[in-house]
Amino acid sequence: MKRPTVTSIQLGMLTTFFVLATANGSFWRKGLAYFDGHLVAFAAFSVSIFLLGVCLLTMFSMKYVIKPIFILFVLIAAVSSYFVDAFGIVVDRDMIRNAVETTPAEAGALITPTFLLHVLLIGVLPGIAIALVRVQHRPVLAKAAWNTAFMAPALLTVLAVVFVNFSTFAATFRNHGDLMASLNPASAIVGLGKFVDRQFADRNLTLAKLGEDAHRIALEGRHRPKLLVLVVGETARARDFSLLGYDRDTNPELAKHDVVAFTNVQSCGTMTEVSLACMFSVYPRADYSERKAKATENLLDVVSHAGVRSVWFDNNTGSKGIADRIASEFLPANNDPDFCSDGECRDDVLVHRLKTAIETVDKDTVMVLHQIGSHGPAYYRRYAADAHRFVPDCRTPQLADCTAAELVNAYDNTIVQTDRILAQIVDVLKEKSDRLDTAMLYVSDHGESLGENGLYLHAAPWFMAPPEQTHVPMIAWFSKPLAEDIALDVDCLAKERDAAFSHDNLFHTTLGLMEVATGVYDASLDITASCRRQFSVFEVPNAEPRS
Repeated sequence: MKRPTVTSIQLGMLTTFFVLATANGSFWRKGLAYFDGHLVAFAAFSVSIFLLGVCLLTMFSMKYVIKPIFILFVLIAAVSSYFVDAFGIVVDRDMIRNAVETTPAEAGALITPTFLLHVLLIGVLPGIAIALVRVQHRPVLAKAAWNTAFMAPALLTVLAVVFVNFSTFAATFRNHGDLMASLNPASAIVGLGKFVDRQFADRNLTLAKLGEDAHRIALEGRHRPKLLVLVVGETARARDFSLLGYDRDTNPELAKHDVVAFTNVQSCGTMTEVSLACMFSVYPRADYSERKAKATENLLDVVSHAGVRSVWFDNNTGSKGIADRIASEFLPANNDPDFCSDGECRDDVLVHRLKTAIETVDKDTVMVLHQIGSHGPAYYRRYAADAHRFVPDCRTPQLADCTAAELVNAYDNTIVQTDRILAQIVDVLKEKSDRLDTAMLYVSDHGESLGENGLYLHAAPWFMAPPEQTHVPMIAWFSKPLAEDIALDVDCLAKERDAAFSHDNLFHTTLGLMEVATGVYDASLDITASCRRQFSVFEVPNAEPRS
């Protein structure tokens, strides 16, 4: 069969046109909506995007380089476009970091037959076509001249388009930052570059000590060990908790306990990698950065400096470095047949591990239980097959195969599962109240979109994140002995349930509950401070460090 012959510029035009036409459905839909009433400007914008794409590929049109680069270009576009179009997400640096750090089981839920077919049609087959075509290459100087002869007027055209339509473009891009973030594969390539750059930049970070002055407050008559269980939820949105006003009864078990459910809590991020590090960091979201968090000790280091034992039990994708300097255990690695299969475990495994670990608690301890919670898209895997409260529920990670009602039913069943887990944790803590002062504080890392505004899952950039992804539940329970020990008025705290809180409060609230005094503690960010008779651990009269 005679192979067709094209020039490198022609191949660049064909490749760019194909990618824009087949791998950018969300981009074109958003563009039409955002340029509403300015169709001429949108047409000019479209031509500019095409010319810029061709110019970019033309820069890699050297012999032995052109085909691998063009094939990679098409494959990246195919993979990223599936997630952008199917879930409404943005493939940026944080999303790439999320993908790199995920577990095989979690990633496997996303590799569906529809995904594979999409990549085959949009990426693999076009890649094979690029590999088979003959590219006519001119001598080096002649190629440079031809490429310049094409790129110079193309770039001048783009500049002219921007100049003529500057006011329209400026207003559109300022108000709709997600438009260019949806362009494939440009957004993914830029995100990959930023991810690699950050990895190299962070190689030589030096960890700064934090709260080395930390010590526990000792008051006369206190001899019982204190145990605070921090439950870090996963992908739970406040909107679906009946304790927070949802019209479905998704919290039947917690409703039986004397808990405080906070209604107005904001997450630090929209994905685990961001929120987890941020909530255990001393930096508030307004001042937080990944680099600063990596370069500074966290909450668990500070309580350890005070002589409080810290331990982390993980049923998710790891602690993201937070538990690197304390005792930790990755529970799926144990593959307990009662709770685990295919590399994942239901959160029942956390309760089981708590029951064992609590027997050895003989000193003040902070125990972190990291849930898999409501992580999608395989929501049905988060609860037992016979434990669904709402039916019919979506039984596949291919969300497009389910109705909106089935999807919500599956997700709400995961909230019911979390409700049951939290209630069981409270029961375990109550059983040990004869020798321990106990408390539980639960907060989710971020929320989830279930099709609202065309978005699914999570990880939307903060500037465009909907409340479904940032409004999270926070629930607290305190044993009576602990409340008496730290002079906490739980009724007073319940009156604060509608106050505005966020992940910023976790660091300082934990220090307050564990009565850890340190210069990095901020009473204004401790949600319990105003309801303790000793307003601040620094104001306790005659308080001295424990030995």
